[in-house]
Amino acid sequence: MRTAEKITDQELIVLCLEGQDAGYTGLYNRYARKVYNSISRIVSHTGEAEDILQDIFCTVFSDIGKLKGVLSFEAWVRRMAINRSISHLRKKKVVFADLGEMDIEDDGGKDNDDIEIFDCRVEDVKKSIEELSSGYKTIVNLYVFEKMTHEEIAVMLGVSPSTVRTQYHRAKKCILLSLKDKCYYE
Repeated sequence: MRTAEKITDQELIVLCLEGQDAGYTGLYNRYARKVYNSISRIVSHTGEAEDILQDIFCTVFSDIGKLKGVLSFEAWVRRMAINRSISHLRKKKVVFADLGEMDIEDDGGKDNDDIEIFDCRVEDVKKSIEELSSGYKTIVNLYVFEKMTHEEIAVMLGVSPSTVRTQYHRAKKCILLSLKDKCYYE
């Protein structure tokens, strides 16, 4: 048998379909940490993030037949995790309010604030993101870490793309204000 790194996701899925534990273990070990990180960036409480992770993999493994046509297991399971995390926030009454068509100033596409953030320590940036309200934090994490577009986030949250852009811009401003005293500009 080949080493775990050389076995493809599709081969692991076939092992799962055959009822072999190596398939389930291989997929879990390969993706659990990445999926957990996606969840925990949205759901701050460690225990709740762990519960969602367990629920995701139980759901996936209980109906493994659905994976036959999946081209990217990682993308599929991470999207499922993000959706469950957002549903979890909604149950906790986190509201992603639609601000209407309120637009922010367009500064030509390049944001100087982004450059300033690079002058800060990673730990300080992470802490500043974690201190945001749940709505802002969710949008920042989906955009920055999950690499989703404003339009994709808007559909997922049920708000307009302009609301996502506005909230992302406001969240960045909050992060920068939080970082002002922590960063060392030369």
